Amino acid sequence: EPASTYDLSSLRAVGSTGAPLPAEGFRWVRDRVKAGVPVWSSSGGTDICSGFVGGSPMTPVRAGEISVRNLGAAVEAIDGELVVTEPMPSMPLGFWGDDDGSRYHEAYFSERPGVWTHGDLLEFTQSGGLIISGRSDATLNRRGVRIGAAELYRVVEGLPGVTDSLVVHHQDGDRLILFVAADESAAGDIEPVVKDAVRSQLSPRHVPNEVYTVPAIPTTLSGKKLEVPVKKILAGAEPDEVASRGSLRDPAALDAIVEVAATRNRRLRWDEASRAFA
Repeated sequence: EPASTYDLSSLRAVGSTGAPLPAEGFRWVRDRVKAGVPVWSSSGGTDICSGFVGGSPMTPVRAGEISVRNLGAAVEAIDGELVVTEPMPSMPLGFWGDDDGSRYHEAYFSERPGVWTHGDLLEFTQSGGLIISGRSDATLNRRGVRIGAAELYRVVEGLPGVTDSLVVHHQDGDRLILFVAADESAAGDIEPVVKDAVRSQLSPRHVPNEVYTVPAIPTTLSGKKLEVPVKKILAGAEPDEVASRGSLRDPAALDAIVEVAATRNRRLRWDEASRAFA
């Protein structure tokens, strides 16, 4: 309840970035922080040291939406992907140490030559706003139907004792794998509680196949969940090759993910051997 604790009379705007802000976040600012203050959600990129889309004092704020394209950013949506079709003012010319430009090209131009493909899922609304629903390489795609991770997080992290969560879609077997961090107030086996809540508040399609309780969810210092690195670790990648522990809020948070990946891989190998023997 920040409004009841602090003098916020000088607060003019609230900014949000790092991950998609659901509509509930906008309403929380209105109800608990300061009514009438604009929430300027924005999205950008480290490599451009800037933003693609964000807020504007000349456009209305709609819950769950980003207001406008930023000046100088020719942002469009192609096949649901955020792309930039013209050079940007702060567009990099290359990566440090990438002498032939191959890493730079692979990162942003390999999918659509001459068009910057950033890797975010984007849609334009009828009102003229934008909705970014997450990274395209971290998409939860259940039997051809995209599922919003933010919706699942809202339900799971609203359960008593749950402090954080992270979900990935594992291509092998079309499985949703959910990691949950909980404190001592979470009683008993949390897996059935999570699955029941997701089934009743969302849909059976959203219910994760596997639920693992971990001490902490790996996030960056700015609070981003490491969905893509976790997905790669579960697929067999070395953790230090897909994530920099120095950039994590809790460098040890990856250890539990690595342990789960190793246990899953041993079980899968055992299952395969058992089927071959049978």
